[in-house]
Amino acid sequence: MYKTFIILVVTGLLAASCAREGNGFSQWRGPNRDGIYPEKNLLKEWPEGGPELLWSFEGLGCGHSSVAVTGGIVYATGVPDTINSKGILYAFDLKGSFLWEKEYGPEWNESFHGPRSTPTVVGSYIYIESGFGKVYCFDSKTAEEVWSVDFIKDFGADSIQFGFSESVLVDGEKLICVPGGKENNVVALNRFTGETIWSSPGNGEQATYNSPIVFNHNGQRMVVAMTAGSVMGLNANTGEMAWRVHQFQDNKIHANTPVYLDGNLLVCSASRRDSSGLVLFRLSEDGKNVDVIWRDNRIVNAFGGQVFKDGYIFTSTYLKKDWRIINAENGEMVQQNKDFGGGAVIYADGLYYCYAEREGEIGLMEASPGGIKIISSFKVPLGAGEHWAHPVISGDKLFIRHGNALMVYKIGIS
Repeated sequence: MYKTFIILVVTGLLAASCAREGNGFSQWRGPNRDGIYPEKNLLKEWPEGGPELLWSFEGLGCGHSSVAVTGGIVYATGVPDTINSKGILYAFDLKGSFLWEKEYGPEWNESFHGPRSTPTVVGSYIYIESGFGKVYCFDSKTAEEVWSVDFIKDFGADSIQFGFSESVLVDGEKLICVPGGKENNVVALNRFTGETIWSSPGNGEQATYNSPIVFNHNGQRMVVAMTAGSVMGLNANTGEMAWRVHQFQDNKIHANTPVYLDGNLLVCSASRRDSSGLVLFRLSEDGKNVDVIWRDNRIVNAFGGQVFKDGYIFTSTYLKKDWRIINAENGEMVQQNKDFGGGAVIYADGLYYCYAEREGEIGLMEASPGGIKIISSFKVPLGAGEHWAHPVISGDKLFIRHGNALMVYKIGIS
């Protein structure tokens, strides 16, 4: 009851803040960054060939970021000109009409071209992070730049092999991000001005490719961030590091965002067998310590994420047809399905939406300790390159980004 009350209070404060600026809130992997979307009255199965395609746009350019959807506007990023390699922020209305575009600066042009970071939209402001580690704040109505900071110049960070990929986190007036500098490892900025509110040296390690999360734990506001070899818990108000656990992955990618669940549990994962694997932590009552409940380095998930529901973790295996339900209490696999390709997963209205990264299929699945059932599926018809952008659900619509293409499907019950 207390946890529910705290969540309602925090949500209400954020909503009030958004109302003052102009309505709107959208971030990476849903309202709580856990892949769970609150939409209801969605189709329980799809027609053969998939749900109705409402509209599409083939002109985003290279990129692997998901869209942000709020206030009747769809925001997306891409690099349409690989020679010029300038990032573009696009805006569309919900019917697919083009509204505006904004060039925001150099974007990643090395391995896997284009932006990785999903825009975070709160009220009248849009926040994006480029692959070169520059964070921008734009006015969502005028597309004018409000402020920007540079991880390398301003915080002494080093560039990372595959480009900065986190989706920045808003917590009240703070914008929290992980530059990965030796002194400025995790920082909180004033989201209206870009000025530094606090800076934590963390464990002094390079940034990785996941995004931080924030939550209330028994009255303590906490941030969890991952760097090259660490999972860290920090005080969200001061940046003081409460605890740190070593999390090994030889290529230091760590591309899955942690998931906080059930009031005191935290799921993190690495993506190679010679790594710390999937791990479940239990936070102490005061949040100042964590215990490892179990680890399993046989579960290899690169960046598809996990969804936790009703005491079970639903996840897939990297580049394999292998979906699993894991008992969060003991780490045991209770169900497995090898009929659909592994990839990204999100959840809404009782069902899982799975995006096979190798096959390029979208699957609607039912998953419980009783079994994993593929209800419907269809092949993504447009775009090129890797199938890495996570799907997004907003209202009665499913948004799929595949490289150059954005596709919007009607998944609501009429």
